[in-house]
Parts: sequence; structure tokens; C-alpha cells
Amino acid sequence: MSDAAQPTAAEVRAAAEAVKTALDRHLAAVERRSGEDDPAVYDAFNQLAAAAEAYDELLYDRYDEVTPFEIPGADDSLPPYTGPEEPSALSVLIRRDYAVAEPQRLMAQARRVEAADEEGAAASGTVHGALGLLFGEFEPDEIASRHKEFGLEEGDSTLWVTAAEETAEPGEWLEAPFEQVDPQRVVCRFDVSAVFDDEFDDDLDADEEDLDADEEDLDAEEEDLDTDLETDPEGDLDGEPDPDEDGEPARLGADRRGP
Repeated sequence: MSDAAQPTAAEVRAAAEAVKTALDRHLAAVERRSGEDDPAVYDAFNQLAAAAEAYDELLYDRYDEVTPFEIPGADDSLPPYTGPEEPSALSVLIRRDYAVAEPQRLMAQARRVEAADEEGAAASGTVHGALGLLFGEFEPDEIASRHKEFGLEEGDSTLWVTAAEETAEPGEWLEAPFEQVDPQRVVCRFDVSAVFDDEFDDDLDADEEDLDADEEDLDAEEEDLDTDLETDPEGDLDGEPDPDEDGEPARLGADRRGP
């Protein structure tokens, strides 16, 4: 960013004051909340998140510094549920992203479908034609489980279950199926994304470090055992003294220490 486009020190200071105000407002909303899903707390949370994000951006642009805070955005959580307690209908909204990693493999699979359908129109010569043919032939769940066979690479995916008072009329929402989604009627959602793999990889690295440490401890114990066997070929490793010539255990010198 050029110097001319940088925010002024006064703008950064004003953004900091906005964070303080939003923080006080959020605390006040939490202190007087009416229940677990109080919309006032939700609104105050979003205002605090927005103020903190604005301040962080201005701070970085002006001073090349960042804040130590990481406030999850609105996309990371759902608003309070306001749908019916006993839904009589529901909608399942699914989105799955794919990258066309191997176009030739994709079109080869489409040609196999064409060969089995004598009346089908030739569509496998282009990627978009092959996609239309394959998604018309296979169920989305089957494509998801066999995506590599079709030359596809998985991206992010999400599934939302939304509650409704009654089932929609036939054909009512087909022209714009995803425009009228109310997040406050989402009963549950399930997200799959590569961003979650980083956290899993961190846990795996920590587990591997612990495993390496355990193996080092085990190697050290084996080395001590080998040393004991070399110095005590009789194998008297249980700490008991060897018996004397009469078959009685020999007492340790420390036990015969006099006054």
C-alpha cells in the first residue's frame, strides 16, 4: 500500500476507541441476557467482531502490526435458532465443491456412459458436456464417493438442515432454490474443509513427538538392561542379595553397621 493510501494515526485511534465501545456493549449485553440464545448478545458479538476486524486492518496498514485477538466471524457460527420447536417439514441444503483435476479422465468416463446409451446425444467431447452427462447419470452421493474415478478433486463441502412449518408447494422454489434460506431456521450444519486439516495435522505432530520421546525412553531402558546383564551375568536383577554358602541370604554391609 502506498503512503498516500495509508490510514492516519487519528483513524487508527478512532478504530481502537470503537473496539472499546463495542467491548463494553458486548459485556453489558452478556450481563443482562435473557437466555442462552439472546439476540442482543448475538448482535453485540457481531458488532465487536466487525470493530475488531476494522481496527486490525487499520493497525496493520498504518504500523505493520496486528492484534493478538482472533474473533470468529459470523460464518463460523449460526445465529440463534428461531424456527419451530417441532418442525413438520425440513430442507436439506448441500453444497460440494470440486476441481476438475483430470479433464481427460472425466471425458473418458462420460464416453463410457455414452457408449452404454445408444440414444444419448454426444456430449463427452467437452468438459461441461461431460459434467452434465455424468451428473445426470450418477447420484451426487455416488460421485462424491467416486470423485477420483471421474477426474475430480474434492474441495470444501457443507450440509445445512433447515426446519419449516410445512412442506413447500410442488415447484414453488425451483427457480431460486437457495435464495430464501433463513440461517435462524438451521437446525444443524456439517462442514468439511481443508482448513480443518491443519488443526488435525498439528495434533498428529504433537502425538508423533510424544511417540518419539517414548521410544527414546524405551531405548534408554533397554540400554540399562543390557548393562545390568553384562555386570550381573547371574541375572540377579530383582534387588535381592545372593545366598551365601549355607543357602542363607547374605546380608548387605549397610545392615551390619554398628553403633
